Amino acid sequence: MQHLDKPVSRAYPRTAAPDDELVFLPLGGAGEIGMNMNLYGYGPEDDYDWLMIDCGVAFGQDNGLGVDAVMPDPTYIEERADRLLAIVLTHGHEDHLGAVAHLWRRLRCPVYATPFTAALLRHKLNEARLIDEVDLRILPLGGKATIGPFEIELITLTHSIPEPNAVAIRTPLGVIMHTGDWKIDPSPIVGDVTDEAALRALGDEGVLAMVCDSTNVFQEGVSGSEDDVRTSLVKLIGGIKKGAVAVTSFASNLARLESVVHAAHKSGRSVVVVGRAFHTIIGAAREAGFLADMPRLLGEAEAQHIPADNLLYLCTGSQGQPRAALDRISRGEHRHVKLGKGDTIIFSSRMIPGNEKSIYALQDRLTDLGAAIITDGEILTHVSGHPCRDELAQMYRWVRPQVSIPVHGERRHMAEHGRLADSLQVPQSLIIENGLMSRLAPGRPEVVDEVPSGRLALDGRTVVEADGKAQRDRAAMATAGLAVVNIILDGSGRLACDPILLLEGMPEQVAARLVAETPDIVRKFAGGRTSADDEEHLAEMVRREVRKRLAALWGKKPMTRVSVTRL
Repeated sequence: MQHLDKPVSRAYPRTAAPDDELVFLPLGGAGEIGMNMNLYGYGPEDDYDWLMIDCGVAFGQDNGLGVDAVMPDPTYIEERADRLLAIVLTHGHEDHLGAVAHLWRRLRCPVYATPFTAALLRHKLNEARLIDEVDLRILPLGGKATIGPFEIELITLTHSIPEPNAVAIRTPLGVIMHTGDWKIDPSPIVGDVTDEAALRALGDEGVLAMVCDSTNVFQEGVSGSEDDVRTSLVKLIGGIKKGAVAVTSFASNLARLESVVHAAHKSGRSVVVVGRAFHTIIGAAREAGFLADMPRLLGEAEAQHIPADNLLYLCTGSQGQPRAALDRISRGEHRHVKLGKGDTIIFSSRMIPGNEKSIYALQDRLTDLGAAIITDGEILTHVSGHPCRDELAQMYRWVRPQVSIPVHGERRHMAEHGRLADSLQVPQSLIIENGLMSRLAPGRPEVVDEVPSGRLALDGRTVVEADGKAQRDRAAMATAGLAVVNIILDGSGRLACDPILLLEGMPEQVAARLVAETPDIVRKFAGGRTSADDEEHLAEMVRREVRKRLAALWGKKPMTRVSVTRL
């Protein structure tokens, strides 16, 4: 891939200069779960070299207003893009890499990733027509790289996707441990176990601060192993003798995919892959060397002549995503797959906060079809990919940081994480949110600045402000409809005819009354000649009067537009 001409980082000796600082700045993922974007800066104040860890999208953002994804606003670092040395991706989940293809043109720096994560990113870059522009640099598991003043080392962890990594960031002012997403799984099915030796060695070296996942901080104990889920799925699926079985899960959980296929094979069922995301993840996995021994998977059309009792459908859409495979099946709109009475649907996933409504609606539609629904609340069909309290405590015992910086959590998660760190005798906890810059060294770590931060939205193929005019207009139309009045004047500035109305999204009786009354409203303000200079004033007066009348008739004020056309 093309290598970019970026300004060369200033030369840094192994010891810090008197005016050097080390700072941490989250622009996404602090005060929320998802949408991760973390910046580390090193150098003289206000002239730092920057390293970005992760660049992801938010979860649960379908607001019905045409938003396809929500991501951090990178304006602060975009204005300093000449000093942004690289993006390092911890793993392949959407909330960690999903924004790269949408924001890279604003940042234009090399991207570092392990082979599987790189395979997923290449798919996105290809769709965005960036595949020949982005300088994508592959790091092996446990790999190291020097990026300006930052010496990074990947440390293998376990999570719910292959190749999750912590990033040890060494600088002349201290070592940072950035965990990314993780858990401690002694039997992860796919990939290596947590590299305990590397974590202990890092702790012995001395860690200034650990920036750490807070998702499950309220959960006691441990998150559980993928091997336990496999055992449960084998028993569950093997006990279903009649009808088709459908399993829905997070497509990125390759271990779960392998477990489902394993359980299906043991029960004599052929596996049919349904949904684009599964095909993408399977392709990336095979590119990175996974799934070599997996039995053959069928396409949707191949399953037409196989008895339902011998089929297992592996479906996308566990979060109720519109137009995903399971959503289309639930509406009877899928071309090849039909589920109903006698069939069983297993949700091998948890509800991401914010998706509850869409998931319950999906399950209701499937129930209406006559299918049986099984969730992780009834039988072990899922374990989390994030650490519970005992795992967090173990990580702190291994790494022994001087400062705990909780991220990847809402405020309550991060505050509780800070209290847990305090109970584990971590000398200092620093609770910050997006946009707060903390100086980690020299001196006692503290918040030193606040920078602009916010959200952008992917609207079709265009990235816009998440709360910009287009979104506000759509929200207004969604709640109170639209009224458009077109006033037509003749060449002398007099009314040429009654106004033409376009009314959308309001009760018929309200619309009928407005159609009847608007000509009088317009004549009230345009009874005589209207000069060209007065057309804007005329339009505004009619707009106000129409909105006032709608409020009186209906109790709502829809978006109202008035245009004046002169013949």
